[in-house]
Amino acid sequence: MKTWRLAAIALSFLLLSGCLVTFKNPLPAREAAPGELLGQWASKNAWGEPLNLNITRAGEHRYKAVSYPTGKPGQRDEYLFTVSRHGNRWYLSAPLPAKLGGHFILAGFEINEKHELVVYNLDLDQIRQAIGQQTLRGSTVETVEGEGVLVDSHIDQVFAYLDDPANADVFVQAVRYRRAGR
Repeated sequence: MKTWRLAAIALSFLLLSGCLVTFKNPLPAREAAPGELLGQWASKNAWGEPLNLNITRAGEHRYKAVSYPTGKPGQRDEYLFTVSRHGNRWYLSAPLPAKLGGHFILAGFEINEKHELVVYNLDLDQIRQAIGQQTLRGSTVETVEGEGVLVDSHIDQVFAYLDDPANADVFVQAVRYRRAGR
């Protein structure tokens, strides 16, 4: 049950439904997250059940996200992550368990004008296409969530691809959180 719950929470927090885009290396821990990212957030999981998210510091330029269903604080899942601002976007990188392909997830995030935390995933099909066109390097991987890809391009090459305005639609909204208590 723990594996299923971990996969469900990861899906709600970081992952696009179904298949995954993973990366061999994490973002380097060189940059501080925006202060407004820290604190309590609330959303609903894939089944419409209330979900809480608490983001705190976990060291210099490292952060911890603790996710749990409302009313069940004992069912906590923790994710350590780093952030980076590149161009006009913020990114986060977190390690994944082996059952979800291992390696690292890379997601975009923003705090919008409504003060919501919006997390974006990378569109699997577009990343596959970029690999097929040799814009990025990578390979197919199997996970419990289905077939995904493992990108092994250098992070500078990944950012060049993501920063290209022609690839703006590579980001797909995964989850939207509101400040808890608002």
